[in-house]
Amino acid sequence: MTPDDIRRRLSHAAVSPRSQGCASDARAAAVLVAIEPARGVWLTRRSAHLLHHAGQVALPGGSVDPSDASPEAAALREAWEEIGLDPAQVELIGRLDDFATGTGFHITPITALIHGEPRFVAAPGEVAAIFPLGLDALLDPALPEWRRGTWHGGTRDFPVWPHPDHVIWGATAWILLRLATALRQG
Repeated sequence: MTPDDIRRRLSHAAVSPRSQGCASDARAAAVLVAIEPARGVWLTRRSAHLLHHAGQVALPGGSVDPSDASPEAAALREAWEEIGLDPAQVELIGRLDDFATGTGFHITPITALIHGEPRFVAAPGEVAAIFPLGLDALLDPALPEWRRGTWHGGTRDFPVWPHPDHVIWGATAWILLRLATALRQG
């Protein structure tokens, strides 16, 4: 898939921020859905000793700080802090629908293309690994895999993206499903 294909498909998917019934006390967050066409979407595995979401796979991002001008600014700042992604290499495309988590976050996914060959540097103590999920997985209509689990006393189905070294589930998997849907159209 070429950068122009990605740009076109994601610009059609871009939406204005929408609330999904987020609680008024939900914390605003933003993630960077950074696509390098040759290698895929860049993800992180959080360090095992972190207080929240330890060891989980995530998109680079975090809370929107009062000093951030927008969710886009927050996503770029967090990507710089977490993986050393130079904002000069990032072309912002748009947004996917906001996502409310069961852990009290209201996430705005910011889509972007990465230009050049990024040299990532994992934030010590915060990021244990930086790795791509190939676009071939996102474009495969047979994916993601669906699993069933118990959460807060109820049974739920949830997506899991296959990767040889990591388990990609939770909010990250749901956001990747939205990305995949947008990329498959067109």
